Amino acid sequence: MRAFADDRHRNPLDTRSKEPMVKAFLLYLASERGLSPNSINAYRRDLEDAEDYLAGQAKSLVNADDLNWRMYLQELRREKKATRTVARRLACIRCFLQFLEAQGIPTQAIRDQLEAPKPERPLPEVLGREQVNRLIGAPDLASPLFARDVAILEMLYACGLRASELCDLKLSDLNLQVGAIRVLGKGMKERIVPIGQAATEAVTNYLQTTRTQLEREPSPLVFLSRTGKRLDRVNLWYLVERHARSCGLLNEVHPHVLRHCFASHLLSGGADLRVVQELLGHSDITTTQIYTHVDQARLKALHKKFHPRG
Repeated sequence: MRAFADDRHRNPLDTRSKEPMVKAFLLYLASERGLSPNSINAYRRDLEDAEDYLAGQAKSLVNADDLNWRMYLQELRREKKATRTVARRLACIRCFLQFLEAQGIPTQAIRDQLEAPKPERPLPEVLGREQVNRLIGAPDLASPLFARDVAILEMLYACGLRASELCDLKLSDLNLQVGAIRVLGKGMKERIVPIGQAATEAVTNYLQTTRTQLEREPSPLVFLSRTGKRLDRVNLWYLVERHARSCGLLNEVHPHVLRHCFASHLLSGGADLRVVQELLGHSDITTTQIYTHVDQARLKALHKKFHPRG
């Protein structure tokens, strides 16, 4: 129905919407709620998509009624958008309508008429421990970026970092003597995460060798690109996928898969769910609980494969 341009490097407050309330809303998300640029970009895209649809109904984001909004959500379902996508769009709409209410534009009656679809909770993809070891061992020893790539893979698995968290990690966030890092997560929430011996050794090796060669000018960031610039999320995803393919992992493997592995392997090893929640930086423990289902699914699969009456 509507297509989006590549906006990876776009200012999240730079919307094509001419509606002043949209710009005010995005500024509110940045200044009052402290959302990350990636989250604000997601809200912006969702509102721009809804605005495109409403324009065809001679309505705007501000004067649309509950029927217009329900028709928009029905159109998303007709387009066979995933239930999670529809739920995310609805959450954005609700948040925007609440913002309008705070600005003196009544929207409670509209919000009361908007029902969320039952969310689908597909289990996250998780690699086995042997597969993770293969992935971490995939970088070519002869490559000038060998130490950096090993350190990145070790850190993603040892700390369960989001892609943006690893890219934003600063030298001042590292405490390798203690074996812990400070992470600034979603909503600017800070957490301390242990990194373990293997990751500590890999990062130490990278800092003492490869990073000194990559740094063309002083940078506070831990991980740099081959040109000495900030390593961005897109190149990080490409790095992980490339090494996954090189070691024979044919299914899609990206940085978030290693975050899933971190959580699932901790829980299967006996870690407390609340501890894993803290380490992941989840504000709601129900988000963390999905990893308990992953472990149960793995155990069922093993039972079916190896039990004589499976």
